[in-house]
Amino acid sequence: MNIPGDDFYALLNAALRQRGNDTLQRAVYRALREAILHGRLQAECRLPGSRMIAEELKLSRNTVNAALEQLTLEGYLQRNRQGTRVAKLTHRDVAHSVQQPAVTLAPRLKRLPEPAPRETPVPAFTPGTPAINYFPLPLWRRLYDRVLREEGSSLLGYGDPAGELSLREAVARHLALSRGIDCDASQIVITEGALEGVSLCTQLLSEPEEIAWMENPGYAGAKSTFTKAGLRIIGMPVDEEGLRCETAEGPPPTLIFTSPSHQFPCGCVLSASRRLALLEFARQHGAWIIEDDYDSEFRYSGEPVPAMLGMMKNAPVVYLGTFSKTLFPSLRTGFMVLPRALAQAAKPAIGSLLRGGHRIEQRTLALFIEEGHYARHLAAMRRLYRKRYRQLREALNSELHTPHRVLAGEGGMHLTVAIEGIDDRAVVRQASRFNLAPAALSGYYLAGSDGQTGLVLGYGNTSASQFAPAIRRVQSIITQLQGGKG
Repeated sequence: MNIPGDDFYALLNAALRQRGNDTLQRAVYRALREAILHGRLQAECRLPGSRMIAEELKLSRNTVNAALEQLTLEGYLQRNRQGTRVAKLTHRDVAHSVQQPAVTLAPRLKRLPEPAPRETPVPAFTPGTPAINYFPLPLWRRLYDRVLREEGSSLLGYGDPAGELSLREAVARHLALSRGIDCDASQIVITEGALEGVSLCTQLLSEPEEIAWMENPGYAGAKSTFTKAGLRIIGMPVDEEGLRCETAEGPPPTLIFTSPSHQFPCGCVLSASRRLALLEFARQHGAWIIEDDYDSEFRYSGEPVPAMLGMMKNAPVVYLGTFSKTLFPSLRTGFMVLPRALAQAAKPAIGSLLRGGHRIEQRTLALFIEEGHYARHLAAMRRLYRKRYRQLREALNSELHTPHRVLAGEGGMHLTVAIEGIDDRAVVRQASRFNLAPAALSGYYLAGSDGQTGLVLGYGNTSASQFAPAIRRVQSIITQLQGGKG
């Protein structure tokens, strides 16, 4: 040995005294590994026998042997009939490095939008969050327990990559009634939220360097997905009638992302004439429309707007929906509806890209829909959000004195206020100090494009009692940032 025997045992005894929550075996293992890596035990030096080590440390021989066997398995020691020796480690000096390595991320990550805050509890005005305290959790738990009781371990395997058949059938029936979409379970793929649906579309239907259109301003998640897929993103302007495709120049796109029933974040509805024009454009140029229908279940005037997928036969549209907005975010369950021909062609690829899973949750959700609980919950939330929408409008009228304009609303769980001449990102930063989380309207525009400034106010998970004081606080922040001018 290259260190005296007393030092060897002192090293191990110190490790045992300071082991914290480690087992005795783990403490011995750690102490010997660190001594080998840092040169206190050098290559080829011979260790005492396990019996001797156990007696000196007052441990069982099995404990010592287990630690030595693990070190031997990992290549730190060599054991044979002649005894136990420290192995030769050719790059032992790597363990001595204390300098942080240089980290270089992929350049394309610089083009990603800023991540949205994901705090718990959810701050007031956070966009995209439903009233989670109104979700019938006891009912959900009973259904979940029932699924476990009746099906149990049969649901512990991967399952169908496209999702549980019972859930796909339930979704198909719901879409036929609520959205006018004629489809069956074979056309539906269950996803981990709408964002995975966007990702699947890019993998199934595009190649890097091809063009993707998206609304500008628009959903940051789509921008992130297209950027990760290496697509060239072209922002299409939005007005009160939705996406304007007549302004397009240059090569046609492969993918067109739009939220026609309730544009995010501006709230407008894509007019019928523009829907038909966009469908015809996609048909002529072989493009695919990704229709993000994230919160159309919540419309407060008139009938629900029909989905683009149901407007014409064999429409070149992939329809995306999510239960994260209608039920609760951590459910992470959405779905995509593919045209029949695309569903058949994509089936092998989907089997390779997805693994299935979350089967118990999916079976629970299927029961929740089939037994009518989902429709009742949607009706209750529609009444709640309609009331909160009107109360927020009243609070804005009475408390926000800076000149502003409320963009198209009458639906969803957020309201967008355009306010010219403010640094909306600075307002958002200041508001976070008061547990308020509005989003900056300018943050939804693609880099390099001129856009409006303002605030996106989520009211889905914000009590109406908070509206007036929160808007007063926002007004105070705007006044302060403008140097005291009202």
